[in-house]
Amino acid sequence: MDIFDLLSLLGGLSLFLFGMNVMGQALERRAGNSLRALLGKMTTKKAAGLLTGLGITAVIQSSSATTVMVVGFVSSGLMTLKQAINVIMGANIGTTVTAWILSLAGIDGGNVFVQLLKPSSFTPVVALVGIVFHMFCRSDKKKDTGMILLGFATLMFGMETMSGAVAGLRNVPGFQRLFLLFKNPLLGVLAGAVLTAVIQSSSASVGILQALAVTGQVSYGAAIPIIMGQNIGTCVTALLSAVGANKNAKRAALVHLSFNVIGTAVWLAVFGLMKVLAAPAVLNESATLLGIAVAHSVFNVLCTALMLPMSGLLERLVCHLVPDTKRPETQSGKDEWLLSSDI
Repeated sequence: MDIFDLLSLLGGLSLFLFGMNVMGQALERRAGNSLRALLGKMTTKKAAGLLTGLGITAVIQSSSATTVMVVGFVSSGLMTLKQAINVIMGANIGTTVTAWILSLAGIDGGNVFVQLLKPSSFTPVVALVGIVFHMFCRSDKKKDTGMILLGFATLMFGMETMSGAVAGLRNVPGFQRLFLLFKNPLLGVLAGAVLTAVIQSSSASVGILQALAVTGQVSYGAAIPIIMGQNIGTCVTALLSAVGANKNAKRAALVHLSFNVIGTAVWLAVFGLMKVLAAPAVLNESATLLGIAVAHSVFNVLCTALMLPMSGLLERLVCHLVPDTKRPETQSGKDEWLLSSDI
């Protein structure tokens, strides 16, 4: 990674934040009762919200993109924090679905239809539609719709630029070997989190781990903690999307982080106890590509099964971490009343 990659990374970050801001402002202007009602129906119940997040992420093949959209909806008031929690949980499962569908159906990842579903493929189309709406439509609502699409396209281009700037690290042997340096489960989680945060893609991170597994150097005992850490590292994109946003948007991004941190802490403790007390022989066996995919899916499902019943507690936790500030005008109003009383 040279100076030009660093400049690309900074440029991508700038586009990402600008696109998030434009999309959020346009959503606020465009939001109507019909759009609120539609999102309400899709996300009011836990199961509906979970399936919505799972379905969207399975289609667009990016949990980061889904979470960023959710943060934007929360920021603009189209979605409540409570609704967002369920969608984010579904997105975590959805990020593992696509690979399974492709492998079971025998569809090649290079298939044209599959490629069209990826954000990098449909983003230019979204940008084209957005600029047509914004420049050639007279209706304010259509112009705002165009700005929503342009904002989304800009942030997606920014995300792709950031990923591309660090993509070369995937092929650096020293970078790959970092996955294998940590035999301790806690250090394995840390390695998975840091390296995934750097390349901003849990899918790419899992792919590196699978590539290393082909060599037979990765045991299940080392792979599972790394997979747990990868889920934490992928939260970076959502946290970036909340920069400069309102409190509820920050809370939505923090939900994504808290969900993965708590889930990882609980299941890592279970994993550690199982390793010490039972010492299953499978943990010393070399991990396979299929085995890593299974472990990734099972871990995400277990995290959701653990946290979904406690979504209310998770909401209260992030509200406590990002509290509402007291309105300064309330105090000033009291001062004015006291002054008027003295007079």
